[in-house]
Amino acid sequence: MAKKPFMVKQTRSRESLQRLLKAATEILTERGLEGATIPCIAARAGLSPGAVYRRFPDKDALLQTVVFTVLEQNDENTKTLLTPKFAEEGSLKFFAKQIIQKSLEGQRQNANLMRALDQYIHTHPNAAFRKKVNQLNIRTLRRVADFLLLKRKEIKHPDPEAAVSFALMQVGFALREMIMLDTISEDWSSLLPKDDNQLLRELTRAFLSYLDVR
Repeated sequence: MAKKPFMVKQTRSRESLQRLLKAATEILTERGLEGATIPCIAARAGLSPGAVYRRFPDKDALLQTVVFTVLEQNDENTKTLLTPKFAEEGSLKFFAKQIIQKSLEGQRQNANLMRALDQYIHTHPNAAFRKKVNQLNIRTLRRVADFLLLKRKEIKHPDPEAAVSFALMQVGFALREMIMLDTISEDWSSLLPKDDNQLLRELTRAFLSYLDVR
């Protein structure tokens, strides 16, 4: 019985942390990096600024935790979904289209959040932090590549291992430029797919053609 108050305190602490991280994510999505202040985040989480500072020494520490939480959750979801058993349910063409579609939809749905986090990561002065972010992203990409390589018999490229990773990076870079960063001006719009359905078809076609899937 003596341990019960401590366990309750731990539960409440975890719940307040989850509220805080959720609030930070929402504010980043709505107001961007500049608008994600400790008072705004605290108010959204139903906490006082002092309660936030008792958990995190500054805004930077909080945002680093948000970044790692988002990336680790994405990696865990990828690990849970892309299993050898799941690979038995379709062809490489089927999974390539599904993976590209999920990436495209994810970029559309979370563009504002990803834009804010991208700005934070790429302007951060701590090289060790940026390196850890890269390692997490690479780990997730390799999980996807390893899953697709379970279908290596369908790939005619002479170096499937290198080709799959590079093809995934090409898709990622294209979506990042077109959706998250939104760097393509209207002058180029006539050269791009007219909508997301066409974009999905063309990215999938390019992906499979590079792997020489017949």
